[in-house]
Amino acid sequence: MKFVLDAEQRLFAATLHTLLADAGTARAVRAWASGDTKPGRALWSALADAGVFALAVPEAHGGAGPLPVELVCAAEQLGRHAVPGPFVETLAAAELLGRLGDVPLAATWLPRIAEGEALVSLTLPPAVPYALDGDVADLVLTADDSVRDAAVRGGTASLDPARRMLPVVPGEPLVTGAREASAAAYDLGALLCAAQQFGLGRALLDVTVAYAQTRQQFGHPIGEFQAVKHHLAGVLVDLEFARPLLFGAALAYRTPDFSRDVSAAKTAASAASYTAARVALQVHGAIGYTDEYDPSLWIRKARALYAAWGSPAEHRARVVDAL
Repeated sequence: MKFVLDAEQRLFAATLHTLLADAGTARAVRAWASGDTKPGRALWSALADAGVFALAVPEAHGGAGPLPVELVCAAEQLGRHAVPGPFVETLAAAELLGRLGDVPLAATWLPRIAEGEALVSLTLPPAVPYALDGDVADLVLTADDSVRDAAVRGGTASLDPARRMLPVVPGEPLVTGAREASAAAYDLGALLCAAQQFGLGRALLDVTVAYAQTRQQFGHPIGEFQAVKHHLAGVLVDLEFARPLLFGAALAYRTPDFSRDVSAAKTAASAASYTAARVALQVHGAIGYTDEYDPSLWIRKARALYAAWGSPAEHRARVVDAL
């Protein structure tokens, strides 16, 4: 099967790429890591104006979706530019709330998510009970068989300084009988995390190729050396194999194969983005992990996302169980 984005989907992705490239996201990432969320919130508002969050919200609540292919396009660009904040968690929360039916929690928060007025941190099993950016989120939820509002406390270090993980303390149940909705939210969150990783890997490959074309050793750009070429080509192959799995999973949305296809995509994207980060660090050398050098932000995020929304081992097990 050959899958090609249509003209509107390609234009949407290109528009987001231009918006984020012009916004200087590296500055927003550094500010977010230091506790200043204003630049990140400004990016969030711009993305909402572009319709990103409405893609996950049902039309009945002011959204335009759910539109899984467009969501994958958006998450890829958000990953490519390392946009800070719990955007995957917010989009997954929209999936959760949209499947709960006519309940006050959904009626209150879905329109706010669509308009970009709400940052939502969501914790779902089998993930550990930590809320991403729970200290700045407008709503923190935990969900399994019941959906609960949650309080956050303390915090834990992350490989990515712009990803603050805080332990959650679940409150009283707000909605019960939510197991299927929680499972659906987990699947969409894992898919969008995979798309984020794919975009991150593409960004790292692009910047590493550019560096290899200019960095010289022995009077030649290091990109002319066969060993470097092989490593970069390997990254490209891994990414190109991950891409059809991403969009194949998006097309399987709300079918019995969705969970399996999401896990296949997440496994491939995790491996590809991690390889891209490792090769980027090897080609750049010591400059690759200096704080002042923007690609270091991408390299650290790739490692932090490796096990986010399920490790490759967990997702490979889900694929095997589905066979």
